[in-house]
Amino acid sequence: MSAGGTLEGVVSRGDLLKVFLRSDRDLAAQIRREVVVPLFPLSHRDVGISVTEGVVTLSGAVRDRRLIPVAAHLAEGVEGVVGVECELTAPLSAS
Repeated sequence: MSAGGTLEGVVSRGDLLKVFLRSDRDLAAQIRREVVVPLFPLSHRDVGISVTEGVVTLSGAVRDRRLIPVAAHLAEGVEGVVGVECELTAPLSAS
């Protein structure tokens, strides 16, 4: 508002958050580097990571079933991620 009480502009929540947003490409690279490669060193190349408007999808096959929820949780913690869809699979015989 101006000194005279006239509305001069509108700021949306999106405008304020834009400073904190990161590109989908940057998010995917960080998740691969900091989550997928360390958790799945033998099968990291089999893990697909796609990011659309901050929503991460992890897909593919890994060797250790126990690490699937860990990967989803760690991906959620990456700054700029707004959601995670985990479609990772592992053999039933894998722990």
